[in-house]
Amino acid sequence: MEEWRGMPVVQALAEDFKVRLEKLAKDGKVPTLAVIRVGEREDDLSYERGLNKRFDSVGAKVVSKVLPVDVSQEKLEDTVKECNEDGSIHGILIFRPLPKGLDEKAVTALVTPAKDVDCMTEYNIAHTFLQDKEGFEPCTPAAVMELLKHYGYDLTGKNAVVVGRSMVVGKPLAMMLTKANATVTICHTKTRGLEEICKKADIICACAGVPEMITDEYMGEGQVIIDVGINVKDGKLVGDVDYEAAGRHAAFATPVPGGVGTVTTSCLLMNTIKSAEQK
Repeated sequence: MEEWRGMPVVQALAEDFKVRLEKLAKDGKVPTLAVIRVGEREDDLSYERGLNKRFDSVGAKVVSKVLPVDVSQEKLEDTVKECNEDGSIHGILIFRPLPKGLDEKAVTALVTPAKDVDCMTEYNIAHTFLQDKEGFEPCTPAAVMELLKHYGYDLTGKNAVVVGRSMVVGKPLAMMLTKANATVTICHTKTRGLEEICKKADIICACAGVPEMITDEYMGEGQVIIDVGINVKDGKLVGDVDYEAAGRHAAFATPVPGGVGTVTTSCLLMNTIKSAEQK
């Protein structure tokens, strides 16, 4: 089995970004992402550190808007509005889930679609499903597509199974695979005969959020297995795929950590650059 790691994709994207960033710099623009964080959750802090490192590495910028965990709905909404109106900010990311008592749907709906680089608004979700070139695609599904593109995997005519139906990953990923001419089956943990459906696929994209659920019984020989899952099991970070089993069956597979998740931050950067270019 050949391992498809995310870092070579990140490095290739950084080279592409360099030319675009130089052009923006001549216009006096630095692509800037506003991160709105409520409280001090360790997973949020870890992701924020990764964002800063990735953006800094190419000369882009992250501005943190940190609010106390007991922030009022009004103050949180005012922070979003300020970011909308700030011409130096090109993208807005709100760390979710928000603490109990805050209306997450109302907050995300306030983000102007032109700065919605994480695809939180209905406008951008709709354009992902319309499969046109408007708006911004969600970053994790986009990372899957960038990874497949980097490793030269032609989806045309391939049977793809997406195990997961969330609006964050599963459903938009299915639309993006369809746009690339794959024939897509969307499955989930309640699907009957899931093992046999997966076995017949050319490519499995696992994003159900169940630790190591895709085992030998789900795998056919010579498949491509893309693991989008991020789970903690026995204190260890694992995906939705039993990686040892993938090694016995797959032709190509992505690891966790070090696979799709590594590319996600670069796709957020890519959308922020795109936003800066459009202004």
